Amino acid sequence: MPDAAVTTIETGARQVSCRVTVNAPAAAIFDLVADPHRHPELDGSGTVRDRAVKGPARLSQGATFGVGMKQYGVPYAITSTVTAFVEDRLVEWQHPLGHRWRWALEETTPGTTQVTETFDYAGAKAPKVLEVFRLPEKNKDGITSTLQALARRFA
Repeated sequence: MPDAAVTTIETGARQVSCRVTVNAPAAAIFDLVADPHRHPELDGSGTVRDRAVKGPARLSQGATFGVGMKQYGVPYAITSTVTAFVEDRLVEWQHPLGHRWRWALEETTPGTTQVTETFDYAGAKAPKVLEVFRLPEKNKDGITSTLQALARRFA
């Protein structure tokens, strides 16, 4: 089965956003995204480590959760805080360095949902450093892989 079409969309300065249509109700997708313990199975970047998630079974506004990560061969842990939460529609969390990850879901017809994932580094503490290390481009690749896998999961 070919990969789902993931499109890049313009959402603002210092934001990387991609969208895919998934053959599933928004609530089913949201259940996956809102459970931080399932983020390793959702992650297409390969940076979130299995069994290294700490936090609630379901995210909510203001909740914090810890994730074990590995980049450039270096393992580390971060604690993120949920900064926006609308049941079955939106969840966003902020990394300790100020950038945010946002998942927006819009059920366009019953059982079909547009999913947009955004890496927003406009409020990051060191956005230029992120750009020097080409993290916006790297994260776009990870988002694309994540969204393709999500579409395959519900195909």
